[in-house]
Amino acid sequence: MLKKVAEWHDINPVKFRAEVYPLGQPAILRGVVRHWPAVATKSPKAFCDYVRRFDSGRPVGLLTAPPGVEGQFFYREDMRGFNFERRKAGLGPALAELLALLDVADPPATYIESALVADCVPDFPAENSFALAGPSAVARIWIGNRLRTQTHYDLYDNLACVVAGRRRFTLFPPDQIENLYMGPFEFTLSGTPVSMVSLEQPDFERFPRFRQALETAQTAELEPGDAIYVPYFWWHHVQSLERFNALVSYWWNETPSQLGSLYNCLLHGVLAIRDLPENQRMAWRAVFDYFVFKTAGEPMEHLPPHAQGALGSMSPEQRTTMKKVLLHGLQQITPAKSGIYV
Repeated sequence: MLKKVAEWHDINPVKFRAEVYPLGQPAILRGVVRHWPAVATKSPKAFCDYVRRFDSGRPVGLLTAPPGVEGQFFYREDMRGFNFERRKAGLGPALAELLALLDVADPPATYIESALVADCVPDFPAENSFALAGPSAVARIWIGNRLRTQTHYDLYDNLACVVAGRRRFTLFPPDQIENLYMGPFEFTLSGTPVSMVSLEQPDFERFPRFRQALETAQTAELEPGDAIYVPYFWWHHVQSLERFNALVSYWWNETPSQLGSLYNCLLHGVLAIRDLPENQRMAWRAVFDYFVFKTAGEPMEHLPPHAQGALGSMSPEQRTTMKKVLLHGLQQITPAKSGIYV
């Protein structure tokens, strides 16, 4: 039996920021968007009619897969492609396609994926406002039939609001990465890597450490009007439980990297450190623990501020200089010197 995600009631922006957000844990926010007119539509057709009022005419991404995939958008067995197709469609035709499948006994999996609210239904927030995420949050809408979104993470905090249907979230902390068996880094389903393990039918012979991941998992089942807070980098599997489902997610990151994508840092580490002899890797692991992850506190506090240099608290000028040093260093790594991509 998986642990249940903690539930909160009567949440407002002040309470969310003061009590929920600082915990850094998933949280169910019961009934937080129950007042939305979109939630009050009650039926798939009524919801689609309501959303069409805001249609800007901009195309949305539409994913479709044959009935045999049972709603699981994933890789093909040979890992050379996907088991679904992705195309652009108008919002109105995409909604009509979903409505036409409601009475089909074994319908193809169909999904309007991560459509930007500001692009496709820009006036939706005027009637369905949501202050919890703050002004920097980006809203996206997801509409589909019975689907399973493979376990993945996002480099954002996320408040996901169920508007129609029911959803089940299963979440794992960031430190479970070694037990979730990440898929390809460069070849992903929708941008971020996913776990290769089926949550519903895990192959423990192939993925034995997944048992340890399950010991840390939390689960939540949401009704229309409920929301869930998914903290930064928490892995989450999402299952749509009804023949028609709609979700609006709000993503934000209040401390983005000042050097662009943190994946660049990861790739640099892979190139520079991963294939060193073990004794050298362990030495650099200790260096990163000390200077980057600050496992022993502030690493340079034993020195006066003027002597701490780049490894202390950097000024804006020092940050600019360090970026230039890094850029210059990377430019000196030519294929002939590194052996990479020769």
